Amino acid sequence: MIKKRINVLGVGFDDLDMEEAAAAAMTLMERKNSAYVVTPNPEIVMLCRENAELSKAVREASLVLPDGIGIIYGAKILGTPLKQKTPGIDFAQKLFGLMSEKQMSVFLLGAKPGVAEMAEKNLKARYKGLRFVGTNDGYFTDDAPVIRKINAASPDLLMVCLGAPKQELWMQKNAPMLKTGLMAGLGGSLDVFAGVAERAPEKWQKLGLEWLYRLKSEPSRAGRMKSLPKYVFAVIGQRIKNK
Repeated sequence: MIKKRINVLGVGFDDLDMEEAAAAAMTLMERKNSAYVVTPNPEIVMLCRENAELSKAVREASLVLPDGIGIIYGAKILGTPLKQKTPGIDFAQKLFGLMSEKQMSVFLLGAKPGVAEMAEKNLKARYKGLRFVGTNDGYFTDDAPVIRKINAASPDLLMVCLGAPKQELWMQKNAPMLKTGLMAGLGGSLDVFAGVAERAPEKWQKLGLEWLYRLKSEPSRAGRMKSLPKYVFAVIGQRIKNK
């Protein structure tokens, strides 16, 4: 969407605040060309350094938004600060509000069977003008029937919650076959909207400790968190190299 991206360890981020990001997304949506948005956190940045396919998928996204305080700190340490963190779930809620005013449509894709339907029910109660045109869980092995289902609904927004790196690769691969305004890779957002997962309290969010709250709530994530110290050391190493 913008000419130059802020480079954080090889991943380029669009320097937008939440209002600007949502406005850019709405413009993309109206073009109906199946563009897609990604919201990398430090873990995904580190994966991009190891996975060329994922790196390409992220690079080709129309919007690349910083999900998490780690990206903001990393960019600042590297001397190229970003305006604001734009967590995927907050970005989704901002979009839903704007879309609701225009009675635009959304398709929910991902999570375990039944979760998308629960999320739809909860979101319908909150966003009265938003039209829900379909759901599909993330436990599929054949893309073709899912693509047909999405194309029949032709949503303004396709919310893709398959987890990283699957969702980023899926959006890039299938964009040419899809009839939708915009896709957004939003990880575990459907679980939160459905009420089957709890988001960190606001005070944890404000302190930039949402990742720690998730680890506390889901100890099984400990293995994935090993990428965080690697990210910190990589950022510091890059800063020294740049000097």
